[in-house]
Amino acid sequence: MVFQLIDRRQNGKYKSAVNRQRFLRRYRKHIKEAVADAVNKRSITDTDRGDEISIPRKDVSEPRFRHGQGGRQQRILPGNKEFVTGDRIARPPGGGGGGGGGKASDSGEGMDDFVFELTQQEFLDFMFEDLELPNLVKKQLKDAESWRPIRGGYTSDGVPARLNVVQSLRGAYARRIALGGAIRAQMNALKEELETLENQPTSTERIQEIRKELERLQRRLHQIPFLDDFDLRYNNFIQQPIPTTAAVMFCLMDVSGSMTQEIKNLAKRFFILLHLFLKRNYQKIDVVFIRHHTVAKEVDEEEFFYSRETGGTVVSSALRMMDQVIRERYPTSDWNIYAAQASDGENWSDDSPNCRDLLLERILPSVQHYAYIEINSGEDQELWHAYQEIPERFPDNFAMKKVSEASDIFPVFHDLFEKKSA
Repeated sequence: MVFQLIDRRQNGKYKSAVNRQRFLRRYRKHIKEAVADAVNKRSITDTDRGDEISIPRKDVSEPRFRHGQGGRQQRILPGNKEFVTGDRIARPPGGGGGGGGGKASDSGEGMDDFVFELTQQEFLDFMFEDLELPNLVKKQLKDAESWRPIRGGYTSDGVPARLNVVQSLRGAYARRIALGGAIRAQMNALKEELETLENQPTSTERIQEIRKELERLQRRLHQIPFLDDFDLRYNNFIQQPIPTTAAVMFCLMDVSGSMTQEIKNLAKRFFILLHLFLKRNYQKIDVVFIRHHTVAKEVDEEEFFYSRETGGTVVSSALRMMDQVIRERYPTSDWNIYAAQASDGENWSDDSPNCRDLLLERILPSVQHYAYIEINSGEDQELWHAYQEIPERFPDNFAMKKVSEASDIFPVFHDLFEKKSA
């Protein structure tokens, strides 16, 4: 008989964190496969939560110790007349393997899969594990929000632990010199007069007066305190900004009449994935939404995705606005710049070369990465043909992919940011 003891006591907060991490490392392969399936089944907009992951029970079975039969045993194994060593046993007729197709059985039992809940952070860890940001650069942010205390001179108020003995004694010495300066000057004048009068025997009374005055001044000089509360100096600490890392994400989208709401929803899923990915690599993220038809406009998120527009398409207007915003608000010395452009590919034919030139000459030299996705299930459009020349000159920070349906979003995103071998 085999006994299995299961501890069902409730664990305190974070008590089993080490065991959970060990479990995630041990079954990493199974969990990654389950996360990939979950991403394909649900909307990208649901990435703000975790998920339930199922692992086949046979894959999580643990080895167990059993009591075997002790002592010596003797067995007699009978031979056979049909087979000898080296014979090959033929496959059973009917394909074997015990496939389905038979009648249901009223015996036997099975085991359910092992199911557990992944937190949002764990889900995103597995989701983005084999991805990386191209040209990930750490740049200093001037208006940092993190601070650290550093030495900043001295102050006359503070706690005893921060008392600076050297500065306090130096201040006390300077104070004694300042307060006793006039007394010493008066004593020096009296001493000179005393030396002169000592050679004149008729000045006995004056000599006695001078000596009494010198004694009085000497007592006044000794009454100056060696150390006063005014002399105490304490080490002062000021708050200094800590250099942090920041990135700005530009979202560019065509909102002309050819862009349906379904196409905008696909673009939104890609933008959300990119924003989540950037948040894992940078401490501060700014998002700039630029929408365009014949003219470009910087808007908020609600207007970016849901406001309806009609008209033609001039993509270069959005690129010019992005370049202007970079120059005015996001200097490349302080910000890591990423951009994603979503479009159905349609553009005024005379404007496509302008878009290519703007990217090559002004935008791509300033950004860490620029991703263009064309949401179109048909033939390549004007913008796609114009952009095909760009990867040859900027292979590291420009990428372009095509998307036709929702299930293509994450595979395309994965291809764009897949880790490159060294």
